[in-house]
Amino acid sequence: MIDDTQPLLQVEQVRKLFPLKTAGSLVPLRAARRTALLHAVDGVDLSIGRGESVGLVGESGCGKSTLVRLITRTLDPTEGSIRFRGEDIGGIPASRFARVPQRKLIQMVFQDPTDSLNPRYTARDTIAEPLRLLGNLSGTALSDRIEAIAALVQMPRELLGRFPHQLSGGQKARVGIARAVALEPSLLILDEPTAALDVSVQAVILHLLADLREKLGMSYLFVSHDLNIVRLLCDRVMVMYLGRIVESGPARQVFEAPRHPYTRALLSAIPGLGGEASRRIRLEGDPTSPVDPDPGRCRFHGRCPKGQDACTRSSPSLVQMAPGHAVACHFPESA
Repeated sequence: MIDDTQPLLQVEQVRKLFPLKTAGSLVPLRAARRTALLHAVDGVDLSIGRGESVGLVGESGCGKSTLVRLITRTLDPTEGSIRFRGEDIGGIPASRFARVPQRKLIQMVFQDPTDSLNPRYTARDTIAEPLRLLGNLSGTALSDRIEAIAALVQMPRELLGRFPHQLSGGQKARVGIARAVALEPSLLILDEPTAALDVSVQAVILHLLADLREKLGMSYLFVSHDLNIVRLLCDRVMVMYLGRIVESGPARQVFEAPRHPYTRALLSAIPGLGGEASRRIRLEGDPTSPVDPDPGRCRFHGRCPKGQDACTRSSPSLVQMAPGHAVACHFPESA
């Protein structure tokens, strides 16, 4: 029986380490006991409630994509627990996850709809694929479901027979979203879903995503570099730096009163926020290497404008600074 009082997704102390035999060369873990380890994701805790929208932000290379692959079970964790609807899915090998019932309940919308759509498939074929493979639909039932999903994402019926090269960017985005929601997932992961679109089209697609979340009762994990979009769509925000979550809290609190120096630097790059955040904070120094990082040192120390000796002697843990608002910093900003 599913416990509705528990989070939809619960990730606890998840780590993903990639053994490096030489620079850029990966080898099996059992053959690399004495080799360097790339700490892509290193002790992440994350939860998503039912119907909640959570934003995951951070620079390229911070581990966001690896974390998404762990959650969608296309990559096996080195350590930690991943529970979905109260069931342990982290222990299911990635090679088998496509065949388990939970697979259809976790779907993803990819960054570039052009790259994610099969050029040989019409829009109808693309939407039909998950319904055939995981929904066991065929014939009239399949056709009716495809048209219902197309209407849900506001895609005209006459476009269903077109191939990707015959569709605009916004239309391709709708096909990608339709494919993802066709099986009525509980969790939708959105990886920069509007990054490849014009600004005017972005607004339309974002409005559609907000509308779908309300209509279908889905939870969102929204991965993005665009903090303005995260601020508009997400209830809660998690800030990631070099494989770890450094700040987590309600979106309004994080955007209006960021407590971690890295979060403040990220927000300072957003034009139009006003106040102190409007003054760009430039991070100097060299970032810590994700390969065998010193466990007793803050990973942001080399770039932190507030770094002190204490930051080189212990790595800060996430500490609650306000209800629901946690920060991993020895010297957090005041509220």
